[in-house]
Amino acid sequence: MDVIEWLFDSDPAIRWQVMSDLTDAPAEHVAAERARVASEGWGARLLALQRQDGQWDGGVPTFRSTAAANWWQSLPPERQGTLFPEWTSTTWSLSLLRAFGLDPASAGARHAIRLVREHVRWEHDGEPFFAGETEPCINGRAVAIGAYFGEDVQGIVDRLLGEQMRDGGWNCEQENGSTRGSFHTTIDVLEGLLEYERSTRGTPEVKAARLRGEEYLLARRMLRRLSTGEVINHDRKTDRPATWTQFSYPTYWHYDVLRGLDHLRASGAVPDERVAEAIDLVESKRDTDGRWPLENPHPGRLHFAMDEGDGRPSRWNTLRAMRVLRWYEQRR
Repeated sequence: MDVIEWLFDSDPAIRWQVMSDLTDAPAEHVAAERARVASEGWGARLLALQRQDGQWDGGVPTFRSTAAANWWQSLPPERQGTLFPEWTSTTWSLSLLRAFGLDPASAGARHAIRLVREHVRWEHDGEPFFAGETEPCINGRAVAIGAYFGEDVQGIVDRLLGEQMRDGGWNCEQENGSTRGSFHTTIDVLEGLLEYERSTRGTPEVKAARLRGEEYLLARRMLRRLSTGEVINHDRKTDRPATWTQFSYPTYWHYDVLRGLDHLRASGAVPDERVAEAIDLVESKRDTDGRWPLENPHPGRLHFAMDEGDGRPSRWNTLRAMRVLRWYEQRR
């Protein structure tokens, strides 16, 4: 089975993107496959997990070893839920539906978004979901979700434009005194601004802010410190070794090189020599069968698995890596 056939042997959420991004299938065929997301596979499954109060919850953590899983399962229930992030929350569930390409005009999407609009509030201060809250990393995600599903997120966008830092990035720690951008926060905001531009045609101010944010990544060659030129090997946000050269999926709030490149591809950027090292990194991870593995899965509660596990060939990573390389060859 070649790589394209292997990718097609999957969920509608992947198949329609393969058709659109890798095989240039006719638009009507792509649309027909995309329409299945609402009624089949992961998309339908995730929609069915939404509660009547608009929220999602549930799921179990994923682990990189059997020993870790056994250890977690041995803990009392009240301890289990405090140790790992819940990637099953409403924000991350909506982010997945967007990543799946759920048609915003479908009945399932309209019903889900209506419940969120009417019932869901942020924990920060009870703000309506599509009004956002205070942290730019969260607000970038809220803009991406809201804009994709046709909600009014202009207020959040205006806030984000006012919070862009002098170096072109954004940082959730700005309110605590940080004066430099963060890769993690910046990629969240960039994805939100790009979705806003796609959905509303944007404004010159939004485009200018996005381009400055993309320049923040490019000036650092997608993975290096601007000050020293060294590959970033420590993540100040988590106080742990950086894993930006490992390709995770889902990415959640975490930056990695493939996520950064896939954003540039989606934005239609023209690649220059500053992405060459990152492109070489992507190419180096292709196995002898032409597939890319899942790396560094982020521990936490998942609704369900979408890949075969850490180190195994990943359809999501293969799809994203192949379209990034295609963009690089066609646009440079």
